[in-house]
Amino acid sequence: MPAARESLLDAAGTALARRPWPTVRMVDVAAAAGVSRQTLYNEFGSKDGLARALLRRETDAYLHGVERALGVEGGPVDRLAAVSAWTIATARGNELTRAMLTGCWGERLPAPSRSGVSASPVPAQRRADAGVPSPAELLVLVRDKAVNALNGRARPTDTDELAMACESAVRMALSYVVAPSPAGEDPVELVRGVLGRWINV
Repeated sequence: MPAARESLLDAAGTALARRPWPTVRMVDVAAAAGVSRQTLYNEFGSKDGLARALLRRETDAYLHGVERALGVEGGPVDRLAAVSAWTIATARGNELTRAMLTGCWGERLPAPSRSGVSASPVPAQRRADAGVPSPAELLVLVRDKAVNALNGRARPTDTDELAMACESAVRMALSYVVAPSPAGEDPVELVRGVLGRWINV
């Protein structure tokens, strides 16, 4: 029931934008999605299952955005600058993504958890039940996606040095998520300037 699942996740995200997760009620999420509460429980098993699925969807959306950014026209510096811009924009605009990237969850958000081996018959829920990556794991995923996309297109050709450049781009972006830049300062231009000196294109 993919359509119902997406509607329920949309409803849960809307509810979370309005109130802290501990006060979000399953019956309200089901009603907002236009399905029965039983359908909600059939899809997610519990409120924790719904939270894990919501967090997994936000993680996947962020990673898909990284892939899109790596596919923009231009050289390696342009593409890493696009990843930085995406990271900053999505973290500023989405508190779940910001929490996943920084590890700063707060009391109003559902906390990341792992249920262990999932018994769910729904493949997407089994994936969600595996949990979301930690900030360090997420950084490694983004770095590795960037290295794979850029390898052979940039000098240095040394993979370790390229990996360091890719990781540095994401870390610089995250520093602007945690400590926003002063008015008028463009963090992406800083990333571009630093990487332009490092990566010869």
